[in-house]
Amino acid sequence: MRAIPLPDPPLTDGQILLRPWERGDVAAVTAACRDPEIPRWTVVPRDYTERHARDFIAGTAGDLQAGRELAMAVVDGDGGRLVGAIGMSKFDWQDLKAEIGYWVAREARRRGVGSRATRLLAQWAIEQLGLERVELLAHPGNEASHPVAERAGFTREGTLRRYRRRHGVREDLVMFSLLAEDVGQSP
Repeated sequence: MRAIPLPDPPLTDGQILLRPWERGDVAAVTAACRDPEIPRWTVVPRDYTERHARDFIAGTAGDLQAGRELAMAVVDGDGGRLVGAIGMSKFDWQDLKAEIGYWVAREARRRGVGSRATRLLAQWAIEQLGLERVELLAHPGNEASHPVAERAGFTREGTLRRYRRRHGVREDLVMFSLLAEDVGQSP
């Protein structure tokens, strides 16, 4: 696998900014991930602790260098308060595709944070990394996440039956995708 570069300059739309994780984010990540809705719909562990946050943040640089995952903090546009997380994983450089995922802190929901962050990172991955397809998978019951994907420009493709195990249970997932031609880039 090849190393994944960080967006340079950092990605922003003026309202939010995507930046690398910092050690100073531990308390904010811990507080956000203690909201039961985040582990309910994501791979974030239940009963989230500061140790989880420290380990996650400490591992992000190595994951980036190893080409496994790009994980970024989503903060208010002035670079201040943490409002969410976004990342890309499951990079398939031969097929030029990857998967994107996110969570939004409870107090920042219903402000467009998830869709703006998703669009910024997916468009950057297509334009700068040369990906042709970005996939977003959401649990069928996570009705709040479906319109986030669609507002970010993703197209709902269908339900993948018993597609992946999460928290020890095999579950269905709804597949959304954004293609290079969806953002004006031909493959």
